[in-house]
Amino acid sequence: MKIKRTFASDNNSGVHPAMWQAMQAINAGHVAAYGDDPYTGRAIAKFKEHFGDHVAVYFTFGGTAANVLSFKTVTHSFNAVICPVSAHIHTSECGAPELFTGCKLLTIPTDDGKINVEMIRHHFPHLGQFDDRDQHHVQPKVISITNATEVGTVYTPTEIKALADFAHAHKLLLHVDGARIANAAASLGVGFREITTDVGVDILSFGGTKNGLLFAEAVVFLNASLAENFKYFRKQGMQLPSKMRYISIQFETYLTNDFWRTLASHANAMARLLAHQLAEIPEVTINKPVEANGVFATLPQSIIPRLQQEHFFYVWDETTAECRLMCSFDTTEEDVSTFVAAVKRLIAES
Repeated sequence: MKIKRTFASDNNSGVHPAMWQAMQAINAGHVAAYGDDPYTGRAIAKFKEHFGDHVAVYFTFGGTAANVLSFKTVTHSFNAVICPVSAHIHTSECGAPELFTGCKLLTIPTDDGKINVEMIRHHFPHLGQFDDRDQHHVQPKVISITNATEVGTVYTPTEIKALADFAHAHKLLLHVDGARIANAAASLGVGFREITTDVGVDILSFGGTKNGLLFAEAVVFLNASLAENFKYFRKQGMQLPSKMRYISIQFETYLTNDFWRTLASHANAMARLLAHQLAEIPEVTINKPVEANGVFATLPQSIIPRLQQEHFFYVWDETTAECRLMCSFDTTEEDVSTFVAAVKRLIAES
């Protein structure tokens, strides 16, 4: 059965052939389990090349687990996590952060997926009163942002540093959900360090799955002292891979010779191409800046069901017919042109 590519999600893409080849190459003999193998050591060394020698790195199977375990390690149940209202931890993790940490999520409205210091000050003015905390209120502990955001926008190093400085001035930590961190870095033309370590990020959920890896996510503590108990929470959270070598070899491959950038840059380029071609159709409106690998476009309501049958995608906002179109490392120019042609044809037929 032929399974066609869609624009629904970069999660829907397959595993890059280089990852299968890397896993096959080490699929012989026995090595120690649970990360006590040479491949995991090499993968962690690669992370340190990108983020600094001082970091602590732990692998997990999924992004939700990476986020939740990050919070679990640095919070108590009376704490809170500040995040955009569109954050994945708020909209798409089935309450897992609240369930496993006991923390409350304090959300901030935002049109472009990003928050800034002034937004936080406006919604939570009490953050400046840390010498007289009210025992009746949850105590903010973490600011969590997503880069690239859920609506395809990207935080710049300057924007992240401002949030980190604010967080640290108020005894908070800055966490980055980096499910698409490669797309963000590729978009900015920088390395990982410039948008994490160098600008004061404390904890990063580092994503691989959306960019061609298999069951490969990581938690990177840029402040290694915060990781003191993480390995215990990871085991309790059922996220300790026994055959970790298969995750590790993927990360080593991914982080070597900027392979991550090659994959992410291609996905980003396909998104820009898609947006450019759609923007030429009078009945289509591009609603958000195309800064990573997502395009948010309003399509004619009448064509959406038929278009989804041919090229599946998600409607982001049912009230406005805004649709989310995600590109992947394996999206082709033909995929883009075929989709755009279908949009034009269905509009003409409607």
